[in-house]
Amino acid sequence: MEEESAKSPTSIPSAHQHHHLQQQQQLHPPIPPSRYESQKRRDWNTFGQYLRNQRPPVPLSHCTFNHVIDFLRYLDQFGKTKVHLHGCMFYGQAETPAPCSCPLRQAWGSLDALIGRLRAAYEENGGSPETNPFARSAIRVYLREVKECQAKARGIPYKKKKKMATVMSSTRNDEQSSSSSSTHLS
Repeated sequence: MEEESAKSPTSIPSAHQHHHLQQQQQLHPPIPPSRYESQKRRDWNTFGQYLRNQRPPVPLSHCTFNHVIDFLRYLDQFGKTKVHLHGCMFYGQAETPAPCSCPLRQAWGSLDALIGRLRAAYEENGGSPETNPFARSAIRVYLREVKECQAKARGIPYKKKKKMATVMSSTRNDEQSSSSSSTHLS
């Protein structure tokens, strides 16, 4: 019976058990979280604070993709990427020779990575994949629009990646034409 009480989670460890735990912690200190895990925790806490600061506060259970998009727009004020407006004389140029009054925004890649971390954190904190507001198609649409807008404003064309099957067939065609042309040269 004494053994059962020592093993129960509510029992207080004896001095010997406490000493043994301290020795184990000294021999095997806890591994610090990875940079990704630390950033994910900070992002999750920041988003939670954002929801609590809304008037009225928004409980996580009532959070929708609209709150997520509003959060991404809110973060733009802390951005460091110059995004030229349509009327700016530097619109469409990657390098600007002079300063302009166009706004600084969050870079598309930063927002995309943030959404990935928040999507994972939502589910790790008990949220269901079916109700994950970070996984909604509206978020993907918003990010695509930000990407295209920033690309046009900075003169950077984003090309869609070809499907693997198309790439494979063009590779086979190239190999066939190069091998047939080499046989004609002999």
